[in-house]
Amino acid sequence: MRILSLAYITVLVFASCSKNNYSQLPRYQTSEKGSSPNYNDLYFWAAHPDKADPSDSVPKPLRAGFEKEGLVDVFFLHPTTLTDKDKPEWNADINDVPLNIKTDYSAILYQASVFNEKTNVYAPRYRQAHYRAFTTNEKGKAEIAFDTAYADIKNAFIYYLEHHNAGKPIIIAAHSQGTLHAARLMKEFFDGKALYNKLICAYIIGLPVKEDEFISIPACSDSTKTGCFVSWRTYQKGYQGEDYISKENFNAVNINPLTMQQDSLYAPASKNIGGMLRNFHKLRPGLTDAQVHGNILWSSKPKFFGNIFLTFKNYHIVDYNLFYSNIREDVERRIGYYWKQ
Repeated sequence: MRILSLAYITVLVFASCSKNNYSQLPRYQTSEKGSSPNYNDLYFWAAHPDKADPSDSVPKPLRAGFEKEGLVDVFFLHPTTLTDKDKPEWNADINDVPLNIKTDYSAILYQASVFNEKTNVYAPRYRQAHYRAFTTNEKGKAEIAFDTAYADIKNAFIYYLEHHNAGKPIIIAAHSQGTLHAARLMKEFFDGKALYNKLICAYIIGLPVKEDEFISIPACSDSTKTGCFVSWRTYQKGYQGEDYISKENFNAVNINPLTMQQDSLYAPASKNIGGMLRNFHKLRPGLTDAQVHGNILWSSKPKFFGNIFLTFKNYHIVDYNLFYSNIREDVERRIGYYWKQ
């Protein structure tokens, strides 16, 4: 019961599928059954400039002066939403409409929308690996599941490059499982490749990214740099994380999202210009603070009425939400520096 209660509180506080929380409603339809997505069909994109979807949503406090010029592309990879323990499959059915809706009104709404100013947001649907792939002892099955998911993402990116990019600069953005695939995509298409010159920044968040993950793509040393990446994993201040974190034998890149600095200096909540909880249209300045602590990011319990009931200490699902406006501002700043260069 305690686990169920915590799960309920988590959903209640940090996520909502309410139609009041987004500005655009995508069309859902039944596509033909197939083994892999056809990215020529907009149905297989969770976000795309040529369709209305939740990534188009802008919180009401940010709508004044909003600009959507479309001179920069964002390629966003959503996190794991296939988490139902009763589902035996290792990879999602690309035609699973309830799962696609869940993805759209969680990750696409609350995460991909961060990047929608002065950009075109592309987010492919893909045969994501089931959550168990991260925890199972059946490593062979997990590897196949991740490879299947990445094959779709790679195909989507190739299609995007050939049919949509037209030489525009690119932002890579991802969370959790999406970050796993984004790092692989960056190695294959950007790291030491000509396309690197088009990379504004990569926001690869929610999973550890090693300091030596890439050959030519550095971590962002501050908020003025481009051609670099940022990453963090958020936990409640004072918590050391799960056991596996203490066993990590590498240094992970950990950027403070309130300062975009790779240091261990404390950033007070006053630097948080607007975090987000359940209500997409309510931004909360000073929601929480941030401080890099080894391989993870520490953040105090968010300030809101009823936070006494918030007892879980892993803030993974709100890696974006807690710092929504700061990330959004950082994206706009880096785009500006890219054009100056």
